[in-house]
Amino acid sequence: MFQKQFLHPRFWLTWFGLGLMRLSIYLPPRLQVWAGRLTALIMRPLTTARRRIAIRNFELCFPDWSDAQRQALLDANMRTMGMLLIETAMSWWASDKALEKRVRYVGLEHLEAGLAAGKGVILLTGHFTSMELGGRLIMLKTPCYVMFRELKNPLFNEVMLRARKFHSEGIVLQDDPRSMLRALRKNKVVWYAPDQDFGRRLSVFVKFFGVTAATVPATARMAKMSGAKVIPFVPRREADGSYTLTLSPALTDFPTGDDEVDAQRINNWVEKEVRRTPEQYYWVHRRFKTQPGEGKKGLLYK
Repeated sequence: MFQKQFLHPRFWLTWFGLGLMRLSIYLPPRLQVWAGRLTALIMRPLTTARRRIAIRNFELCFPDWSDAQRQALLDANMRTMGMLLIETAMSWWASDKALEKRVRYVGLEHLEAGLAAGKGVILLTGHFTSMELGGRLIMLKTPCYVMFRELKNPLFNEVMLRARKFHSEGIVLQDDPRSMLRALRKNKVVWYAPDQDFGRRLSVFVKFFGVTAATVPATARMAKMSGAKVIPFVPRREADGSYTLTLSPALTDFPTGDDEVDAQRINNWVEKEVRRTPEQYYWVHRRFKTQPGEGKKGLLYK
């Protein structure tokens, strides 16, 4: 619901940004790629802190790489981050007809098999830069419930929440995991990306790129309680501005009942997919912020 507070001058810049995002969906695919690169260049002075986080993540995850290799990945990743805003706009406002022309699906039969089992499907993904658009593209084929985490900017939060409600079958709030379980028990598809640091209380500690990372075990726990199939999927942007959504067979022998073993398996899968196109991952998140032991939060980052 529209709120009068959004007319306040402090939101004018957000409105301007949203307007540009809205206009970007009408650009041809190759011009969108160009606009994404231009956006990254314009926003560079505002992303210094995020760039430092990404560089630190590269140091931790690719210790054998040279500084030149890490810089090249940073430059490619920042260009992709510029494209993220346009892809987000596409996920909110582009028509189904326009999107259908730009997507190729691989492995949809795995999703169909998962639903045929009758226990629901956890559509497991990671924080790839095309994740938001990937969720919209998979919903062209099947209704999905989507996870939602509150954003700091209330106007941007409201626009994103409205868009996700409009295109999805339902919203699962991060602080209400029971709604996810209810959806799975109705044999629904839930789109879920667990690969971020949500703090010590909710996590177990396993490896990601060989570095200890706080990892939520919710995927395995929800699968155990519901009997849902866990089907990995990855959205990738191709050089011509089209998208490929790849779905894999449901995880077998999962969950095992051991939270650490199951969380490690998911991290291994995310790592494998990230290595294929590392520039298309959300490296600006402090993935290794929380470490084992009291008082060890943030020590890996300056």
